[in-house]
Amino acid sequence: MANQTTIANSITLKGVGIHTGEEVTMTFKPAPANHGYAFQRIDLEGSPIIEALVQHVVDTKRGTTLQKNGVTIHTGEHVLAALVGCEIDNVIIELNSSEPPIMDGSSKFFVEALEKAGLKELEANRDEYVVNENISYTDEETGSEITLLPADNYQVTTMVDFGTKVLGTQNATLKDLSEFKKNFANARTFSFLHELEMLLENGLIKGGDLNNAIVYVDKELSEETMDRLCKAFNKKSISVNSNGILDNLNLHYPNEAARHKLLDVVGDLALIGTRIKGKVIATKPGHYINTQFAKKMAKIIKDEKRNHVPQYNLNAQPALDVNQIMDILPHRPPFLLVDKVLEISDKHVVAVKSVTMNEPFFQGHFPGQPVMPGVLQIEAMAQAGGVLVLNSVPDPENYLTFFMKIENARFKHPVVPGDTLVFKLELLSPIRRGICHMQAYAYSRGRLTTEAKMMAQIVKKKQVKI
Repeated sequence: MANQTTIANSITLKGVGIHTGEEVTMTFKPAPANHGYAFQRIDLEGSPIIEALVQHVVDTKRGTTLQKNGVTIHTGEHVLAALVGCEIDNVIIELNSSEPPIMDGSSKFFVEALEKAGLKELEANRDEYVVNENISYTDEETGSEITLLPADNYQVTTMVDFGTKVLGTQNATLKDLSEFKKNFANARTFSFLHELEMLLENGLIKGGDLNNAIVYVDKELSEETMDRLCKAFNKKSISVNSNGILDNLNLHYPNEAARHKLLDVVGDLALIGTRIKGKVIATKPGHYINTQFAKKMAKIIKDEKRNHVPQYNLNAQPALDVNQIMDILPHRPPFLLVDKVLEISDKHVVAVKSVTMNEPFFQGHFPGQPVMPGVLQIEAMAQAGGVLVLNSVPDPENYLTFFMKIENARFKHPVVPGDTLVFKLELLSPIRRGICHMQAYAYSRGRLTTEAKMMAQIVKKKQVKI
């Protein structure tokens, strides 16, 4: 399994946003393992961060728009496509505006900048979703469809048909990510003349010019329209080339439109948040269907991860035995609900609880049909989390861990005498000011029994007020 990557150095680009027309400064910055892609708005108070994840998609007209807590990023797909194409897993994209610079309408300049920044390998395995069966999404209204098939690597095929003679039907195929930089990164965005007129009427594409978008002329170019375009693009004259596109621009490829649609698919599917090992076939793709398919894939991957039961050797030498656990936790029998710790790091813990009929709560819960109370399953996971967080301080015996919040608690299967519960907890974010946020799972008999998100605070014993 390959290791994750980031960039070796920060690097900055400047340009204009295609819709706002504002000057934009964008800086790619290195990020740690498991960070993924995230945009950061340094022009706003607190420099808020928007993770490049599909749950933040709020609009797909003329580009993919992300929004979190009222903070917006427009048209980030070309940047994300460049990161995927360069096989970079973790990057912070710092912006002083709501959209990245359009540059020439492709990913070319972003790829060049990332190559200049250099690649750095990180000490963490790259997460990859292996496609084992066909997965499809169809938009009945437009006839657009995306299908994902099993394959030995990440591949993408796009088939474009807008029903116009000037563009015709086009196909493009990326057989391996190594082809992206040479054959797809410089494929520029495109628009039809009737769309261009509508965008101008609505005050958009203020940063557009004839060097960052291919304009297909799908209607007669009247003198009035020509004058309007000349004024908008600050040109003395505009005409139509023999291939049906506005002049001052030559196509890089006869199928440049299909190649750019492929670029968009790569960028939009980056919002899944996990690499894909499979072949994408996109028929009449667009930002809406791309992101709808990304949402479907993100849910499938999340569900499979949730239901995946990790395997541990319960007979292996524990990382911490029960006596060492009691050196860390203040809990004592019969309320100590963790027997041993199998694994522990600064970010995760794996612990075990053997459930026997001798547990005092089985006397009343329930006579004749003993079941471990769900609240005690949560408590046991919390104690395992307490071992994780208190292990981060040099004198854990002087601290207590208090619950602040429990979210999305789910109980899948009853826990009964004879079960062995295995708890796995991972930090969702670094511990700050004694606040820790964890994802917790409990497994038994080869299945997920309990899960929850937990927030707790580490407090010194002398600071506790009753």
